[in-house]
Amino acid sequence: MCPWRGRRGGEDDSETAKQQSRKKMNLKSERRGIHVDQSELLCKKGCGYYGNPAWQGFCSKCWREEYHKARQKQIQEDWELAERLQREEEEAYASSQSTQGAQSLTFSKFEEKKTNEKTRKVTTVKKFFTASSRTGAKKVAQEKIVKQGQLGRERNADNILRDLKEIFTPSWELASPTEEIQEAKAPSPSIHRQASIETDRVSKEFIEFLKTYHKPGQDIYKQCKLFLDTMNHKRDLSIEEQSECAQDFYQNVAEKLQTRWKVPSEKVEKAMDQIEKYIMTRQYKYVFCPETTDDEKKDLAVQKRIRALHWVTPQMLCVPVNEEIPEVSDMVVKAITDIIEMDSKRVPRDKLACITKCSKHIFNAIKITKNEPASADDFLPTLIYIVLKGNPPRLQSNIQYITRFCNPSRLMTGEDGYYFTNLCCAVAFIEKLDAQSLNLSQEDFDRYMSGQTSPKKQESDNWSPDMCLGVKQMYKNLDLLSQLNERQERIVSEAKKLEKDLIDWTDGITKEVQDIVERYPLEIKPKNQALAAIDSENVENDKLPPPLQPQVYAG
Repeated sequence: MCPWRGRRGGEDDSETAKQQSRKKMNLKSERRGIHVDQSELLCKKGCGYYGNPAWQGFCSKCWREEYHKARQKQIQEDWELAERLQREEEEAYASSQSTQGAQSLTFSKFEEKKTNEKTRKVTTVKKFFTASSRTGAKKVAQEKIVKQGQLGRERNADNILRDLKEIFTPSWELASPTEEIQEAKAPSPSIHRQASIETDRVSKEFIEFLKTYHKPGQDIYKQCKLFLDTMNHKRDLSIEEQSECAQDFYQNVAEKLQTRWKVPSEKVEKAMDQIEKYIMTRQYKYVFCPETTDDEKKDLAVQKRIRALHWVTPQMLCVPVNEEIPEVSDMVVKAITDIIEMDSKRVPRDKLACITKCSKHIFNAIKITKNEPASADDFLPTLIYIVLKGNPPRLQSNIQYITRFCNPSRLMTGEDGYYFTNLCCAVAFIEKLDAQSLNLSQEDFDRYMSGQTSPKKQESDNWSPDMCLGVKQMYKNLDLLSQLNERQERIVSEAKKLEKDLIDWTDGITKEVQDIVERYPLEIKPKNQALAAIDSENVENDKLPPPLQPQVYAG
C-alpha cells in the first residue's frame, strides 16, 4: 500500500512527510530501550550472515575460523612455554653439574646407568604402539602422548613413564575391544540395548530416505554410523569439542554430496536435514544440557528473572498487539504454545521450526491489530512479551543445543536463522532489562521487582487497546480492594475519634458536677412546724376571706 496515496499538492506532501517524520521520531524515543538495528543481527565480521550471541556476534563460519585461530595460537604458546621451561631446566642441570667437582665422575656413571635403564623401559613401552597391539590401548596411549606434547616438553622422563604406567594397567591388557566399547557406553546402557520408539522410527525413515539416493545413500549411511561410533568414544570431550566434531561432519558430508556424488543443491538440503535428524535423535541424551556445562544454572537464572518481571505490561514494551480481538488472542496463545513446545523436540531443526511458527503467529497478530504488515521494530518487542508471558522451560539449554548441533547453514541464512537470532536478542534483552529500557524511574522499577507494589491501572476511559480483558479486570479488582481498604481505614479512624470524644465529654461533665457540688453544697433543713390544713376550722387564721357563697340571678 503506497503511503502517499490520496495526497493533494506539494504542501500536502511536505506536511505529510513532516508528520511521518515526527511519528517515527516519537516511536524511536518510545522504543529507545527495545529497538535493535537490523545490522546488529548480522555477523560483526561483515560477511552478511546472521550472527549469534553464543558465537560472540559471529556467524557459524566466521566463529569457527576465529576459534581455530585462537586454538592454534594457544597451542603455539604452550609449545613455546614448554621449550623455554626445558631450556631453563637444562641450564639449571648444567649449572649444578659444573659445581659438583670431584663427585661428578661417580654421579655421571650413576646417571648413565639410570639413563640406560630408562631407555630400556621406553623401548619396552613402545612395543604397545605396534600394529599387533589392541585398538583401544593404542588409541588411548596415542591420545595421552599427544596431550603430553601439548602440555609441554618440560616434563622429564620420570613423569612420562609414570603417566604411561597409569595407562597400561592389567585391566587394559585383559580387556577385549568389545568390552572397551561397552565400557565407553556404560553411562547410558538403555540407549544401546533397547532403542526407544522414536529412535526406531527415525532410523527406519532415514533408511527409506537413503534408498532414493542409491549409491550415495549407502556411503551416507556408512559415514553416519562411523560418526556415531566416533562420538561414542569421545564422551570425555568437552561439549564444545563435540560440537566442533558435529559441525565438521556436517560440512564434510555436504561437500561430498555436492562434489563427489554430484547431488543437486535441493536434495543436499533435504539430505542434511535427514542426517541431522538421524544423528541428533541418537545423541540427544548425551549432548543436551550435559552435566559438564552450566546450562542448567543458566536455565534457572532465566526462569527466575522472567518470574520477577511478571508485572511488565505490553504498554511498557510498546507491543502493538490488541488481545481483545479474538483472532489476535488466539494467535498469542498459539505463539506461546509453540515456544513452550520447543523443549519437547529432540532435533535442532524441529526446535527451530517451533521458533519459526511462534514468530509467524506474532507477525499475524500484529498484522491483524494494525491492519498492515508488521515491521522488525514491532516484532522484537512482541517476541519479548511472548517470552515473558510463556516463560519457556530450559530456554538457555535449548538455545545452546541449537547453536552447537544445528546445521550451520540454517542459522546463517533464511527465516529460521533470522527468527533464532531475534530470540537470542530477546533473551539477552530480558537478562539486561532495567528501568531505562521500560521508561520507568529507578525507584518504581525497584519497587516492582521487589513485589512491594504493582503498576497502577489506567483510568477506565483511557484503557489501551492492547490491554487484555483479564488484565483490565485484575486492575479493576485491585482498585476496588484499594477503595474498600481506604473506607475501612477511614471508618476505624472515625470510630476511634468518636470513642475519644465520648470519653472526653464524660470526663468533662463529671468534673463540672464535682465543681458545682463543691462550690454550692446541698443543705437539708429539719422539719420544725407542722403544715397547716387550709380547709380546717382554724381560729387563728381569721384573716382569711370567707368562703364564696353561690348566688342566683333571675333571668
